[in-house]
Amino acid sequence: MRFRFFIFIFISQLCFSQNIKLKTGDIIFQSMNCGPLCDAINQVTEGYKGNDFSHLGLVYIKNDSIYIIEAAGKAVQLTPIEKFKSYTNETMFVGRLKRKHRKLIPEAIAFSLKQIGTPYDDAYLYNNGSYYCSELIYDAFLDAYGKPFFELQPMTFKAPNSNEFFKVWKEYYDKLKMEIPEGQLGCNPGGISTSNKLKIIGTLD
Repeated sequence: MRFRFFIFIFISQLCFSQNIKLKTGDIIFQSMNCGPLCDAINQVTEGYKGNDFSHLGLVYIKNDSIYIIEAAGKAVQLTPIEKFKSYTNETMFVGRLKRKHRKLIPEAIAFSLKQIGTPYDDAYLYNNGSYYCSELIYDAFLDAYGKPFFELQPMTFKAPNSNEFFKVWKEYYDKLKMEIPEGQLGCNPGGISTSNKLKIIGTLD
């Protein structure tokens, strides 16, 4: 009986990871390979079931081709799914809006597509005419819902249990010649992955 139980768990986990058919409006969460900056983000944010996420994108399917609308690199862009997968060596998680919220997806997609070409938000400041990855998703669903859908939270750039900023963030903002926006409102992939507005339905490798 115990053996059967473990077989059931194994098969369930296998199905969880392999039976995902992506749909427009799904959100893919990943731990992007971006070095010390991503490491610092992971230390101060927590994602679904304790997983570390430093990037996300919105699935858009057109003519049977799968794209990801994302704020990455220099601007908001439309990225083929295979290129998006190449950003990480880790398992990615797929979030899907709960059924009662899925009516928002067409407007959120339309908003996101209009932002293509908008500069990347290197300063990580909300509402400054540019976008970082989770900020784009936040505003897309804000626009579709007519009021906040996901949550903004005070940001921190300090190491856990310390009053000192991560060295990498200090150097980063020194290059931008601006103060670190400690405590200002923002959002992150981990926070969105834990939202009660969506459900994590599986993983992608």
